[in-house]
Amino acid sequence: MTDMITQVVSFKDKPAIARASAILEAGNLVAAATETVYGLAADATNDIAVKKIYKVKGRPSNNPLICHVCDVSMADSIVHINETAKHLMEKFWPGPLTFVLPKREPTQIAATVSAGLPTIAVRCPKHPAMQNLIQALNRPIAAPSANPSGKLSPTSAQDVVSGLQGKIELVIDGGRTDLGIESTIISIDQYNTIKLLRPGTITADEIAEAAGQEILDNNDHHITAPGQLSSHYAPNAQIRLDATVKQEGEYLIGFGNIMGDRNLSDHANLAEAARNLFQTIRIADREADKIAIAPIPMVGIGIAINDRIKRAAAPRPPETNEGQPA
Repeated sequence: MTDMITQVVSFKDKPAIARASAILEAGNLVAAATETVYGLAADATNDIAVKKIYKVKGRPSNNPLICHVCDVSMADSIVHINETAKHLMEKFWPGPLTFVLPKREPTQIAATVSAGLPTIAVRCPKHPAMQNLIQALNRPIAAPSANPSGKLSPTSAQDVVSGLQGKIELVIDGGRTDLGIESTIISIDQYNTIKLLRPGTITADEIAEAAGQEILDNNDHHITAPGQLSSHYAPNAQIRLDATVKQEGEYLIGFGNIMGDRNLSDHANLAEAARNLFQTIRIADREADKIAIAPIPMVGIGIAINDRIKRAAAPRPPETNEGQPA
């Protein structure tokens, strides 16, 4: 794939959406804002295009992708939706909740999207940048985070450009993302059991209340959804967790009354901390070789924040020709 100039255009520019749709139609990639993080988009029905996502990111082929759809009807065309899933979709969509459900057979979705699994992950994004793009293409869009695999997820168009400059033609700029971390992922099986595969800003308690049943933790160590690898969201710097004071050479990311060099939320607001998380780690990574992060409460959205920073701090596997895990 030859290098190109990566252009940034506003999602409010209607010709830009049409151009992005044409790029996808031709089997190529664009990046677009969602309410969670920026996504690297391909036509989910084009296997050659989907394989370009893995190549551009350096993503392992066993790590499945999320199919972004414009509504429940489009989701129903590619996965089996039971009453529980339908109820939760109506409650939380459009929004940051991804469902891993049995795929319909035969399926129009490229085999590479599901990484050989009998399920497909589906989400209906809220941000008009991705919504308008799906509607313009009129097909599901496969889109992981628009960053080199294993690295910090992008929460602005500039983050995308810094990681993928020259590898994609277009970034649809929707401003800084509202939520700042990736979607919550759940699975619902044929027995109506709901498992939490990845925590996010929609919490397990909120899902349990809406579903009227318990949400189980995922004890399966096999990869069944994005974001489950132990090392992920990694800056170049080493990270130390649960820090109350900084040590020599560290950049301290604070929370609440632990002020630090920069604070995720001096009011101890977990939603604000999530929104600021990746951006703040990026800033710290430019300033120091070692990063310390203050304790984050393991409640509500704090569970998702702790999931991200634990993976960011995990030992990094050696790089391969495929790049780091995503």
